[in-house]
Amino acid sequence: MHPVAPVTILTGASRGLGLAIAKQLLDQGHRLLTLQRVPNPELEHSEHPAALIEQWSVDLTSPLEVARRLQDWVAALARESVSELNLINNAALLVEPGPLADAGFTAISQASRAGLEAPLLLSAAFLHASADLDVPRKILNISSGLGRYAMAGSAVYCAIKAGMDHYSRSLALEEAARPHGAGIVSLAPGVIDTDMQIQLRGANPEAFPEQKRFAGLKSEGQLSSPDAAAARVIAYLKRADFGKTVVADARDPA
Repeated sequence: MHPVAPVTILTGASRGLGLAIAKQLLDQGHRLLTLQRVPNPELEHSEHPAALIEQWSVDLTSPLEVARRLQDWVAALARESVSELNLINNAALLVEPGPLADAGFTAISQASRAGLEAPLLLSAAFLHASADLDVPRKILNISSGLGRYAMAGSAVYCAIKAGMDHYSRSLALEEAARPHGAGIVSLAPGVIDTDMQIQLRGANPEAFPEQKRFAGLKSEGQLSSPDAAAARVIAYLKRADFGKTVVADARDPA
C-alpha cells in the first residue's frame, strides 16, 4: 500500500531537463512513473525508497501501446493513495538542424510521433483513466518559444511545439466544461544547456542560419542549467492559478 502522495507521470526522464525534474519531484515526495527509451540508474539508485520510482523502457516513436499501458496503469492506481495526479509531456526528438527539404523522412516521422502524437495519446489515456478522481489533475506540456516564433532550419520542431500549444488550448476548453476537469498548460521552460543546445550550436551554419546565435547563447552565459529550469517548471506546476494561462512561459511572474 502506497502512502498518500502526489503521483506524477513524466516522459523523457533519462537526461537533461527531464532527469532534473524527476530528481526534484522525488525530493519533494512525489510517487513517480517515468517513460523513456533507456531508464536512468541515477533514479533507481537514488536515496529515495524504490516504491517512489517506477521506470518504463518505452519507444515513444511507437506510442500506441505505450498509451494503452499507461491507461491501464492509471486506472489501477489505488485512489485513496493519490493526493494529486500529474502528466508532464517532456520527451522530444530533434531533427538535424537544416532545411526541411534535406531532412530524412524517418527522422521527421519519429520526431513528430515522439513530440506530438505521443503527448496526444498519453493525454487521452491519462484523462480517460483518471476521470473518476476527485483530486487535482494537471497536464503540463513542455513546449518552446519555437512553437510561437518561426525559425529557419527548425521547421519540424517548430511545427511540433506549435501543435502542442494549440492542442493544449483545445484540451483546456474541453476540460473546463467537465466536472473536476484537469488543468492544462503548455509551458516554454526557457533556453537550457542540454544536448539539444549542443546540437544546435554544432550545426552547419550554411544549413542552419541561426547557428551563430545559439553558439553565442553559450559563450555569453545565457543558458539556464537543467536544475534551474526544472525548479521553474515544478514551481509552475504548483501554482494556484495553474491552467488559467494555457500557453505560458516558466519565466512568467506568479
